[in-house]
Amino acid sequence: MLLCIDIGNTNIVLGIFKNDSMVNHWRIRTERDMTSDELSILVSNLFFPSHLKVKDIKDIIISCVVPPLLNPFKEFCILHLNKEPMIVDHKLNTGMAIKYDNPKEVGADRIVNAVAAYQKYKKGLIVVDFGTATTFDYISADGAYEGGAIAPGIIISAEALFQKASKLPRVEIFARPKTVIAKETMNSINSGLVYGYAGLVDGIVDRIKTEKGAALTVIATGGLAPLIKSESRSIEHIEKFLTLEGLKAIHKLNSP
Repeated sequence: MLLCIDIGNTNIVLGIFKNDSMVNHWRIRTERDMTSDELSILVSNLFFPSHLKVKDIKDIIISCVVPPLLNPFKEFCILHLNKEPMIVDHKLNTGMAIKYDNPKEVGADRIVNAVAAYQKYKKGLIVVDFGTATTFDYISADGAYEGGAIAPGIIISAEALFQKASKLPRVEIFARPKTVIAKETMNSINSGLVYGYAGLVDGIVDRIKTEKGAALTVIATGGLAPLIKSESRSIEHIEKFLTLEGLKAIHKLNSP
């Protein structure tokens, strides 16, 4: 079985694949001071209810945008799984040309998403990922990663309002607002965030399409993608497991 691990700033997503099919997946909160021993206990506890065994893991691939966590995860793989993990970076064969001025600067998650998206759709694409940051990535019709845009994530924006505006409460992004014009503070913030980000997505997507002069398919991933899609006119498809699928695809390209 293949263990895919995506280490993000807010969450860590793990997925198990057997014969190209996903067996199970988990999402846990990112803790920057985790040790390899703690990871071993955590993974064993995740596996247990699904009757999965650590010894059944034959290969591991990791994408990471949190540098302090990369070494603990590598140690966990080597010491507790007896496997050297494959690490996604600009040197790895992704099957995709990376046309960034400095390819080392591209986040591993953005590359992985682009690979998975192009493998599935085989056309010009814009991938919107609602993570800690909201990223927009353009993949050309011939399958090259051409770059994109980065905006603050929705949760970051909500937290900034709470921290910087003395009288505004902390708000969880919970549902589609009933109206744009809300009549109390919590709903007013929710309206501004949801409709504001839907407008942000549509605005940046329109500008990318105009700049490239092409009809591009727009797909979204990330926890809040379904909510924003409901209010966005530009998002066409949701791909819940895009990053894990991309990790699986890159592992296959680099396996003997």
